[in-house]
Amino acid sequence: MQGQKHIVVVDDEPGIRETIQEYLELHDFRVTPADGGEALREVVDENDVDLVLLDIRMPGEDGLSLARYLRGNSDVGIIMLTAAGEVVDRIVGLEMGADDYLAKPVDLRELLARIKAVLRRAEKMQAAEGDDEAADARLARFGRFTLNLDSHKLFDSEGGEVPLTGMEFDLLKAFADNPNRVLSRDQLLNLAHNRDWEPFDRSIDIRIARIRRKIESDPAKPQVIKTVRGAGYIYSTAKG
Repeated sequence: MQGQKHIVVVDDEPGIRETIQEYLELHDFRVTPADGGEALREVVDENDVDLVLLDIRMPGEDGLSLARYLRGNSDVGIIMLTAAGEVVDRIVGLEMGADDYLAKPVDLRELLARIKAVLRRAEKMQAAEGDDEAADARLARFGRFTLNLDSHKLFDSEGGEVPLTGMEFDLLKAFADNPNRVLSRDQLLNLAHNRDWEPFDRSIDIRIARIRRKIESDPAKPQVIKTVRGAGYIYSTAKG
């Protein structure tokens, strides 16, 4: 990664903010602590931010509300910090567009690995900016939508860009590289380079549900990315 990346640590517990800040600064990140929503908004409004570590359970405006705000106003990376076992909150966070999640108490080495993975995906997308109109661009059709594999962007039938998170692109690329082939959750995690997740973790299903809401005419009856019961998912290139 080039340059010093700016990370905001949002948690209402001073001890957690300080511990994470100290550890990440030792690994050459610029870190700004924030004790809640108001402080986060001030930092985001006045600075370039690459990634936000966001605790879900906070008094006042909670992390889920702040994730919705961030995703609606920027493409900043988001990693949610959840209490151990809080599956529902984790799933809701992913549905709101978080890039990853990590359970408390946080293992700092794992946190560092997750941060680097999210930032790498973001850099790949940024590096491909400006290549959308290249004549030799690699394209994949997902129903009425077109995925530009070089620019990491998804476009609708009228040429409008459809926002994608880094992981959503990685999953679409995995399908594009394996058309009409059943892919298990384990295979998808391998192809999308996210082996940190367990193959039966519901997060993979949540990601695909989010993708379906973007590309399927009727997400409840998917025709592009179909479920194969007991086996996984298949990207169908069949017309109609």
